[in-house]
Amino acid sequence: MNKTQTFGKSPSKIVLFFKMILILAGIILIFTAGVRIITFLDTNHLKIPSALFAIVWGVSTVVLFYTGVNWIVEHFSPKWTARIQPYIFVGPAVIILIWALTLPVFRTLISSLKDADAKNWVGLQNYKYAFTDDQMLIVFRNNLLWLILGTFFSVFLGLLIAVLADRSKYEKVYKSIIFTPMAISFIGAGVIWKFIYNYKGQGVETGLLNAIVMSFGGQPHAWLQIPFWNNILLIVIMIWLETGYCMVILSSAIKGIPEELLEAARIDGASETTIFFKIIIPVIKGSLIAVTTTVAIFSLKTFDVVQSMTGGNYGTNVIANEFYNQRFLYYNIGRASAIAIVLLILVVPVMIMNLRQFNERKVF
Repeated sequence: MNKTQTFGKSPSKIVLFFKMILILAGIILIFTAGVRIITFLDTNHLKIPSALFAIVWGVSTVVLFYTGVNWIVEHFSPKWTARIQPYIFVGPAVIILIWALTLPVFRTLISSLKDADAKNWVGLQNYKYAFTDDQMLIVFRNNLLWLILGTFFSVFLGLLIAVLADRSKYEKVYKSIIFTPMAISFIGAGVIWKFIYNYKGQGVETGLLNAIVMSFGGQPHAWLQIPFWNNILLIVIMIWLETGYCMVILSSAIKGIPEELLEAARIDGASETTIFFKIIIPVIKGSLIAVTTTVAIFSLKTFDVVQSMTGGNYGTNVIANEFYNQRFLYYNIGRASAIAIVLLILVVPVMIMNLRQFNERKVF
């Protein structure tokens, strides 16, 4: 059948119409049957068969959907095919994003205006708590420390190492060592550094930091229980993790600078410091902003390190951890939702800045 043909009353077009109906019905039937089979397997605790079936069924259903629906759309007129076809491929992803991201945001916003059980309306009382409670003010202070110190030192050290390692014949070795922590999860890093900061208080210390202090004649301390400074020690873990990421991205950007440009500057008598600030920094500005905003988002959403190291005690609590406490320890849905919305409001502008910078980046 010619692609330019449209539906009419001829037998061939009626047959085509029924074929389309059968394809759509088949897709719906396979999807529904698959859901029921997975439900049956999960109910009977057959985890491995359930996982294997989900993989095969999921991939097959997706392939069948795109193949079948695309075949249907290609039998419309060229005008309508061009209009509908993009939505066939993008539409499911958009629907999933709306279902998984947009709808939960609205539900959370509604819950933030209700009481602890999310039943009765309380207006802005939860937001009043978020911005006036003494403990919440400490939480915001801590997140500000993470945002400023964590982001600055991660990017600064990443840039410094990228520049210095680029001049060494052991560049790959140095970068591999610095990048290794990126392979460790935040929880794993928390466990590792908990041994470093460990304090027993019984005369025999196993923590690396206390061992170093005692070797110089000092006294051991419960480092994670010292207010304010314990936040700095936790931020050190983030810096240790994120420096490698910053180094790799910035090193790649630096290597993209034409060598002729740098050589011309040296011939003109420019010092290495001048080259760094007048040439390298302006050229990699886009990558520098992208890396900074990405690390800033991580610092605002930090949770794993605090939860695994201190649980938010001793004045180390942060926004994400307080949300966890309110929702899963105190069962206060209203306050937890308000805190989640506050975190979203803080993160979204940074994300927009990051995306804007990414879109404006030019490829030479």
